[in-house]
Amino acid sequence: MWEPSQRYPDTSVSVLDPSFNVLRLPLASVERLATGCRWSEGPVYFADGRYLLWSDIPNDRILKWEEETGAVSVFRKTSWNANGNTRDRQGRLVTCEHRGRRVTRTEYDGSITVLMDSHQGKRLNSPNDVVVKSDGSIWFTDPVFGISGYYEGEKAESELTPAVWRIDGQTGQARMMADGIEGPNGLAFSPDESILYVVASRAAPNRLIRAFDVVGGGERLANNRVFIDAEAGTPDGFRVDVEGNLWCGWGMGDAELDGVRVFNRHGAPIGHIALPERCANLCFGGRFRNRLFMAASHGLYALYVNTQGVAGG
Repeated sequence: MWEPSQRYPDTSVSVLDPSFNVLRLPLASVERLATGCRWSEGPVYFADGRYLLWSDIPNDRILKWEEETGAVSVFRKTSWNANGNTRDRQGRLVTCEHRGRRVTRTEYDGSITVLMDSHQGKRLNSPNDVVVKSDGSIWFTDPVFGISGYYEGEKAESELTPAVWRIDGQTGQARMMADGIEGPNGLAFSPDESILYVVASRAAPNRLIRAFDVVGGGERLANNRVFIDAEAGTPDGFRVDVEGNLWCGWGMGDAELDGVRVFNRHGAPIGHIALPERCANLCFGGRFRNRLFMAASHGLYALYVNTQGVAGG
């Protein structure tokens, strides 16, 4: 049975390199905010409402946690087996749906707009994770995970190559940006948006985080390269802070790896936040974007840190 640390500093926050010391808060500890999920994913924070949404994929719902009271409720069911969530630059919820095989936007009045569900007559696979660039463009990954069975979606044949896609924020036109990624999963931009990082969750023998240069006015990717070799770890979703560090959901396999692994902008591991279960995805939130919200297997956790997340995640 997991119990929160009663002492400071919290021993579950480990320093792998001295540079991590400036990012951790000695008087902050890991908190469990909710439990009872089957597979937690896609957290996104709404500062204007002081609440967080996250997906419970197999239970086909999006949950809501309220910062003021700690109350947890169902925000949406059916969610079409929603996975990744983010907000666009107008503050609207953008969601990747496994079973819906589409990317949607929730309008201010609660209605849902389909941003993309197919390309040239072929259906998307199962959109997984999503970020929004400062120009308003929406970038998402489309692996086959949600159509490989009936647990996180519905089994179906793949019609499109797994890829990273970009939806233009003004025209709504979609374009495939990269298809040479082994199981495209989590993705995020560097603070200056010159680099796009993408998890290759089916790379072998080890899972990878790949990096691409963003060129051509932000409309093309170049120089596909390995940025991080996960070795025994399993990266999934991640976000980037204002210093360019990558905070990555980590775990599976060895329980000692469960939690969040932090890498600096050069790809070197500098810190680890141990959780009692594998962390799939995370986001920064709170009033100052300095609270790390972590969607782990069955629950939701949080930790205040001494940095801020970049916008668009």
